[in-house]
Amino acid sequence: MKPLDHDTFHFLVIDDDPSISRFLVTYLRQKGHSCASLTEGFDTATWLSHNNAEVVVVDLKMPKIDGISLISFIREVNATVPIIVFTGMGYDEESMHSALRAGANGYVSKNLPVEQLYSVLARVLATSQQRARRFVTESTDAMVAV
Repeated sequence: MKPLDHDTFHFLVIDDDPSISRFLVTYLRQKGHSCASLTEGFDTATWLSHNNAEVVVVDLKMPKIDGISLISFIREVNATVPIIVFTGMGYDEESMHSALRAGANGYVSKNLPVEQLYSVLARVLATSQQRARRFVTESTDAMVAV
């Protein structure tokens, strides 16, 4: 499933469980993407100051910093990067709404097949690309109108 404008994207996975991080990195690389991972949420600021990601995948329940706070921080640094929650908490409605209010673009349970996560990632990227194209078109139209 690659209904996107270009074939490869750069992902950042933030999950305190190294086995989950390795699994997602391997899976996304097998899909043809590049991927970095952090197992410590506090490393996010440094990583983002030196790197770019087209999508960030965040776990909600991590030691030292919770996923909601991390999503809010990422939104302060980059207001447009798509953020997907990938959590073992299942579909806890309160957590899901908190994550979405903090700026997450999607929410997927780790209990679902990984293809479900990839489907959400593809949908969020497609929406993000449509917004970017619309912005470019509107900016070009405004420049022509001047």
